[in-house]
Amino acid sequence: MPVSNSVRILFHLIATAMFWFAIQYEYKYVKIPVDQHPMARAIGGKFKYLTFLNAICQALYYTVSLANDFVGSNRVSHTKLPLIRKLKDYMMVSLAFPLAANVSTTFWTLMAIDRELVFPKFLDDFVPTWLNHIMHTNILICIVIEIFMSIRKYPGRRQGMLGLIVFMTGYLVWIHVIRHYSGVWVYPVLDVLPFALRIVFFIVVIGLTCLFYILGEHLNNTIWAKELKQLRSSKSK
Repeated sequence: MPVSNSVRILFHLIATAMFWFAIQYEYKYVKIPVDQHPMARAIGGKFKYLTFLNAICQALYYTVSLANDFVGSNRVSHTKLPLIRKLKDYMMVSLAFPLAANVSTTFWTLMAIDRELVFPKFLDDFVPTWLNHIMHTNILICIVIEIFMSIRKYPGRRQGMLGLIVFMTGYLVWIHVIRHYSGVWVYPVLDVLPFALRIVFFIVVIGLTCLFYILGEHLNNTIWAKELKQLRSSKSK
């Protein structure tokens, strides 16, 4: 399913600009008054939210992808690939796709159940609708489109999931550090869950993220089945 390089460059350019713009807007202009939200006084600033960290991850991924379009390679090949292509592929499989899928589906699922658990209504006065959709909707739309943009070779599942598990484990440690020093949970849903259910919640979130990794691998192998088959055939010769 070949895509012209000009289309790929245009897509990566738009995605890069959109996510970096959203990040700087969120950081510079979205200010929640301390008297309206206890998390506003907690340590970590914007970096305590997985949504914000994920947006940075997406912005970095599309920046690397754009650079790869010019100085790297998008070819289907089993020969030695440029370092930037290897970095691009690993960022996609281990972080960009599973994190985007996690953030988007978890956010909108909790919004459908009870928005006060994840994004209280008063935040609408401070977070523009367009910004909310870039952070929670466009991330998933863009990463699904990206699967069709170019082929990638998934590493062994253990190697591929290692980066994802390290990131998610680090984030869980981080939100507990915030809870310890600030006395509040990053997400309101954690306040209403007893200890046992909170542990279950964390396990489900990490498990779901790993399932998204497998989903990304399945989609890639299905969409690029013909090219991957040719790659395996040429390698065996």
